[in-house]
Amino acid sequence: MFRKIGRFSLALAAVLSAVSIAGQAQGLLTRHTREVTLNGQAPSVGRLPATKIMQLDVVLPIRDQAGLDKFLSEVYDPSSPVFHHFLTPTEFTQRFGPTQADYDTVVTFLKSNGFEIVGGSRDGMEVQVKGPVSAVENAFHVAMHTYQHPTEDRVFYAPDREPTTSLPIALWHVSGLDNFSLPHPMYVKKSDYAAAHGIAPEAVVKHATTGSGPSASFLGSDMRAAYYGGTALTGAGQNVGLFEYEGTDLADLNTYYKNVNQTLPITPVLLSTDGTSTACTYPSCDDTEQTLDMTQALGMAPGMSSLVVYIGSTDTAIISQMTTHSPLPATIGCSWGWTPADPSTLDPYFQKMASQGQNFFAASGDSSTWSSKNEAWPADDANVISVGGTDLTTASAAGPWKSETAWVDSGGGISPDKIAIPSWQQLSGVINSSNKGSTTLRNGPDVSANANFTFYTCADQEACLANEYGGTSFAAPMWAAYIALADEQSLNNGGTLLGFINPTIYAQNVTSSYTTNFHDITSGTSGSYSAVTGYDLVTGWGSPNGANLINALAPSSTTPAFTLAASPTSVSVVVGNTGTSNITTTVSGGFDSAVALSASGQPTGVTVSFSPTSIAAPGSGSSTVSFVVASTTTPGTYPITITGTGESITHTASVSLVVTSAPVPAFTIGASPTSVSVVQGKSGSSTITTAVSGGFNSAIALTASGAPTGVTATFSPTSIAAPGSGTSTLSLAVASTTATGTYTITVTGTGGGLTHTTTVSLTVTAATTGAFTVSISPTSGYLDQGQSGYGVVTTTVSGGFNAPVTLSASGIPSGVTGSFSPATIAAPGSGTSDFTLTVARNAPTGTSTITITATSGSVSHTTTLVFTVRR
Repeated sequence: MFRKIGRFSLALAAVLSAVSIAGQAQGLLTRHTREVTLNGQAPSVGRLPATKIMQLDVVLPIRDQAGLDKFLSEVYDPSSPVFHHFLTPTEFTQRFGPTQADYDTVVTFLKSNGFEIVGGSRDGMEVQVKGPVSAVENAFHVAMHTYQHPTEDRVFYAPDREPTTSLPIALWHVSGLDNFSLPHPMYVKKSDYAAAHGIAPEAVVKHATTGSGPSASFLGSDMRAAYYGGTALTGAGQNVGLFEYEGTDLADLNTYYKNVNQTLPITPVLLSTDGTSTACTYPSCDDTEQTLDMTQALGMAPGMSSLVVYIGSTDTAIISQMTTHSPLPATIGCSWGWTPADPSTLDPYFQKMASQGQNFFAASGDSSTWSSKNEAWPADDANVISVGGTDLTTASAAGPWKSETAWVDSGGGISPDKIAIPSWQQLSGVINSSNKGSTTLRNGPDVSANANFTFYTCADQEACLANEYGGTSFAAPMWAAYIALADEQSLNNGGTLLGFINPTIYAQNVTSSYTTNFHDITSGTSGSYSAVTGYDLVTGWGSPNGANLINALAPSSTTPAFTLAASPTSVSVVVGNTGTSNITTTVSGGFDSAVALSASGQPTGVTVSFSPTSIAAPGSGSSTVSFVVASTTTPGTYPITITGTGESITHTASVSLVVTSAPVPAFTIGASPTSVSVVQGKSGSSTITTAVSGGFNSAIALTASGAPTGVTATFSPTSIAAPGSGTSTLSLAVASTTATGTYTITVTGTGGGLTHTTTVSLTVTAATTGAFTVSISPTSGYLDQGQSGYGVVTTTVSGGFNAPVTLSASGIPSGVTGSFSPATIAAPGSGTSDFTLTVARNAPTGTSTITITATSGSVSHTTTLVFTVRR
């Protein structure tokens, strides 16, 4: 029979391949391996099938991390001229996202490795792909193993090592390489909690007695009454997003509103971010989480413009869409928890959100104190608002806030992911001996809201439940919608979106205004921590105190004022051309005056003009600023200050003008292949390629020099037509009398007053003499369905034969593939080649005669292999 390729030899080959590649491979910027697969806690139990299709999300990194850090510092600094001048997704890409060239390089790399592009965008910094496991292993230099989960009764898959690529740039992350951590919703069912603690459900907590829902349970509208209490703000004009790993059945949402005799304010939009189904049918899918998220968001901000449910299977695909979708969700609720291989995985997106004025609220969990076994992420990330849980009592049904204590299961504590403490938690007065927080690591939560088993819920087209479900799942979307009210007020006052609120609320709450803005929760314990006066690791700063917090975050302006902003803030212009930016003014506090515009800082040769030159009273509007750059302007980057003046008030905005040199007409010339071997009396060829740039527009004539006696060089065509980009075939006809040897042929391209050259190495070899034979060992053999094996093909020369011999095969039966390694035996022609046959699992059984043909020039010889496919 054939020599079979066993598992051990394949595994060894994979390891050796990885070792040989490691020296030249490009590593990724985040971690992908799971510690349990490296330390043996999760033993390997197999490999993923090579043909199994995987879907991955390939993420590119921030292009200028230092620049982004600087921008975020400035955009959240009230004294900065760019305070709250947030970027659009397109502007973010222009400044900090991947270049088009880098994005295209990654797409080309993935396609060349056998992946199908199924989604993603440059603005989203990701490329979504599908492909077989074999493509994954080849592209990222890993072996996809299966492992026994150390704490769950299931098998998971993961890479056996950190992925690397042959790309010239480093990738940030590849999502979808493992399923070690399965995302789970942050709600808890009272009956499940009781069973886990060996008590009766009635002993867990008293039923809500002040809600307006069935059995006095709380509705989303009750939370609006308790935490906002007003009617003026409804979320009008605001767009809220929900982060979900599964789809939903909107019939459950309709049932909820029907049962409580309320009208559904708007129909949520269900958006698949990566092809994941937006539907949810019980029992294969449970939409309890998704439905309760919608009821809490819509209950708090019933007048919002849109509620978009972003649904996906990978975290990066979901959050990427949240940073690019139009309309952009300014506030986002996330009620899911999971443990990524690297807790910094989503930081580029969280920072992008902050730069675009977005807030991400994450439920802190329902299992009390955070620990390595009680996952906190993403709630312990320093770029999100972590939302804990309380036990709320209201004064009456649909009535105002009355009292609140810490919820016994509220997630919180010190970051188990070892995330460094952010600057706003380092403010004096935040961490103290009473709250027992860390001075070096991130503490959580930041804020809180009701999470007790006091809500009314509908799901899975089954009977709705009262006072059965609780969890910080309810609190996160509640807060997202509450801040939508604050965004509404800020915009109504002529301001901007609030953006990431943590720097603001921490700074405000270390002052005397704290208890005016927040309900300070001072009683109750969860795990290792207790609620105390001020900030604590159970409830954070507490729950929102009606409209007071909104007024603190978005104060009404009584002083006439205006803001000035430029978009884009960076303009690139080639000398001799013109660029523009849009200048926008927004007034507040009764400002009523024209705003005159002027510019300063422009270099010699740059003329700046405005259209119109001033914004007419009352002062809100826009003007186009034009930068006319003379051909004599020195290339460079120039900060241009745009000044707006009105009613004795002056504000400025900055535009970075990048002046670049005019492109110089040019062309390049190259040959492929650069080395050609021709036997005496034969011909060879090489493709000559020209590429133009900088506006070059001329035909390029081609000539050749350096050919020895007996060699004729011709081009087809003899010149590349204008504008000058194209190809021509260089043919080299070698006479039988040409002396053997290696010669350098110089190819010259001339056009547009320019001349460039490239070279082709011509090797003339002697005409074939002598003879050769071919044989295979064994001459017969068999393989079972699904197996691979190989035979050895041998060529032997005589009589001075000196030429390469090419191998081919015919008569290979259906369901069997064959290949030679090498496919050509180099001159003088003696050598061996492995002829490998791979039998598909469904290949027909039977015996066939395979003919092996060895060819050199016009001479061919054959040998045969009698081959049998068995079951």
